[in-house]
Amino acid sequence: MTSMPPSIVAVERATAASRAALFAGIAIVLVAASLPFWGESSWMREFVEIACYFIFAMMWNLLAGYGGMVSIGQQAFFGFGGYVMLMLGNFAGVNPFVAIPMGALAAGLVAVPVSFVAFRLSGGYFAIGTWVIAEVFRLSFANASVVGGGSGTTLTALRGIDKATRESTTYWMALACVVAAIVLVYLFLRSKRGLALLAIRDNEVAAESQGIPVARMKLAVYVVAAFGAGLAGALYFVGNLRISPDAAFSVNWTAFAIFMVVIGGIGRIEGPLVGALIFWALNKFLSDYGTWYLLGLGLLAILVTLFFKQGLWGFAQQRWGWSLFPTQRKLLGTSAGNTTFLHQRP
Repeated sequence: MTSMPPSIVAVERATAASRAALFAGIAIVLVAASLPFWGESSWMREFVEIACYFIFAMMWNLLAGYGGMVSIGQQAFFGFGGYVMLMLGNFAGVNPFVAIPMGALAAGLVAVPVSFVAFRLSGGYFAIGTWVIAEVFRLSFANASVVGGGSGTTLTALRGIDKATRESTTYWMALACVVAAIVLVYLFLRSKRGLALLAIRDNEVAAESQGIPVARMKLAVYVVAAFGAGLAGALYFVGNLRISPDAAFSVNWTAFAIFMVVIGGIGRIEGPLVGALIFWALNKFLSDYGTWYLLGLGLLAILVTLFFKQGLWGFAQQRWGWSLFPTQRKLLGTSAGNTTFLHQRP
């Protein structure tokens, strides 16, 4: 009788690309943090705009790409976070930079009662219902004269801060928010709760039969996505210095987020990052062409969905194996000194 050779099971959590990306990312963040000391103010404003696009798209990707809850009303929390920041700054005397996370927190809190209405719907009804909820938010603030009504108002709380200090602080806040969004979403998706979220996305009934608290998980992800959207909104209007209901609660915010996620790759952390950069570049260099610009965005989205169904980053990942933020685990078996691939799970 022959005995089996000894075997050892190992779990691989990272890839060569992810390790290189970690060191490159740290270096990029350190260099970026010094930008206010040597860069131009226009560069900082552009970065803040990209950061807001990215954070909002990241939250939509978490909600729809990972949670399976397709919402077209996330602009409700984007605008709510912006308005809370402005009201705290203008009327309560809170420093607007301190009011940014407070506005995000308020958006997360208001998502709890909103979810009681939204979660009574499912599928396409859920998507349309979230849009209707966002319109209720828009009309409510449009009829509130204390914040300028339909014409909006200006963030006056920053008048005592000089322009250079305001721009550099806004930039550092944006950089910190981007890093925090990436790190926290990545750690969440690599946890057991992240695996549970993917199970819910694929089949709610099967997930619940395995003991996953589906209702609580969906509520938690909805609240986190609202918090992130509120953070992006508060940050955006600190940089913009003016807010109005049509700008804050425009459905274009969610439409652009869907565009960015689809172009970059839905259900991937890298997707919103790639999509935000592409959208910013198109918006900066082609927006002067008016309706042709919008037609170009639509045509690009159609081409990507036809020929790159997993998005541009999804195509690169399938073709070359690139994965900067791997959320999967590879189970490797080592037998008699030979390592073999056994199993891979998300």
